[in-house]
Amino acid sequence: MRGVGADLRAGAVVFLVALPLCLGIATASGAPPFAGLVAGIVGGIVVGFASASPLSVAGPAAGLTVITLDGIEALGFRGFLTATLLAGLMQIAMGALRLGVLAHFVPNAVIRGMLAAIGLILVLKQIPHAVGYDRDFEGDFGFAQFDGRNTFSELVYSLEVVQPGAIVAALAAGLAYLLWRDYARVRLGAALPPALVAVVFGTAAAALLAGGPMALSDAHLVAIPRAREGLASLWVPPELAALLSPKVWMTAGVLAIVASVESLLCVEAIDRLDPQHRPTPTNRELKAQGLGNLFAGALGGLPVTAVIVRSSANLQAGARSRFAAIFHGALLAAAVLLFAGLLNKIPLASLAVVLIVVGAKLTPPSLYREMWAKGWAQFAPFIATVIFILLSDLLTGTLLGLLVGIYFVIRSNYHSALVVSSEGDCRYVRFTQSVSFLNKGRLKQVLEEVPAGGRLILDGTRAHFIDNDILEELRDFQGLARAREIIVELKLPPIAAEALERSRERG
Repeated sequence: MRGVGADLRAGAVVFLVALPLCLGIATASGAPPFAGLVAGIVGGIVVGFASASPLSVAGPAAGLTVITLDGIEALGFRGFLTATLLAGLMQIAMGALRLGVLAHFVPNAVIRGMLAAIGLILVLKQIPHAVGYDRDFEGDFGFAQFDGRNTFSELVYSLEVVQPGAIVAALAAGLAYLLWRDYARVRLGAALPPALVAVVFGTAAAALLAGGPMALSDAHLVAIPRAREGLASLWVPPELAALLSPKVWMTAGVLAIVASVESLLCVEAIDRLDPQHRPTPTNRELKAQGLGNLFAGALGGLPVTAVIVRSSANLQAGARSRFAAIFHGALLAAAVLLFAGLLNKIPLASLAVVLIVVGAKLTPPSLYREMWAKGWAQFAPFIATVIFILLSDLLTGTLLGLLVGIYFVIRSNYHSALVVSSEGDCRYVRFTQSVSFLNKGRLKQVLEEVPAGGRLILDGTRAHFIDNDILEELRDFQGLARAREIIVELKLPPIAAEALERSRERG
């Protein structure tokens, strides 16, 4: 029962985080707000049941906003829903082909940099909402914003157009959060999470200002669409005739790839933060995300992925199992069906406080000190990922950070694969691991330094693999060694020795 209670509390926190993000991402994507809520519900309930990830949460993602916007403009909303449905089928096929293994090739330094960058962006992006400037949509994590500004210029400008009512709501929410977290929970128990208490107090503060000079307009409040004539008035079905359009298939392919990459990155990151170290079956995750997009397209929702912000909030709130994600989806459904009027009184400023707390926990100063202490080979990919994501977007920044990480892996292999020692005119070369074309330059340099009339002893018996480029370099050197009167002694694994002999015969 204790685990169920923890999941209920965590699900409530994720619901508060997801609500403005679902609505904001839908608006920025050129889709009806209801489509964002459908995606959140499907991501919570459908993906929640299908996935084996204990802590990740799926829903509409800011990383798909541009693709969604362009897709809706090119195909129409119903045509785009058909593309989303197809993307889901493609993801299920990707899972069946076991492509989920790609998640394991991202270095830990890049994953930690991705989390730190998301934390920084959350803090920077939510400060304008906390002071009442809501022109940019909730959930925008790109550097260049839809309102024409960027992350930093928006921050500066928002401080010039503050809304006093929003500041009051944010301060009330922040104070309530701190007091409940540090003092009240000790006496009153942990039945209510601090984030929920913060939103309640922020909403109460905004309600007290209603009718006065500091009252918040509807533009600064949550805006859940109301079904005046039932849910049928909000639901938009996919256009199945669009299956004959090549553009629909192309859009579906792009959606499937990008959504899968973001989902795999998310579950890999959250798995590493999981206190219980429970691994997520990545192939099953691809199938679960595909099933989610199949339902989202059929029900009129935006495409879904596993999302780091909601997943991080879930983890920080103490979730124990998938039930937290499912419960958050059920709360989103209840918000649409039962509580839209009540929830539309919540100020965005109080929700911004909750997101700022989530972001701050993802990017603590201690993390930067820890990565610095691990050396430049770990810190450089980490900080590069942070900077690239901060100045571009999640996917682009992570891929660029991955390239930096790959560079350091290659650099390390370049220096460590060959151990060279000298004794007079004799050179000893030992392969300490598998060698490939990446080590060709280093080997060539070593061979050129063997003096005329000297001796080369090369021990490759410890190498599990010797690339053909390396064998050809050794073959060429043997030909030159005779002219320079160099004695060459090669100790190679049988397979490599046979390949070298065949190469010599052909050459």
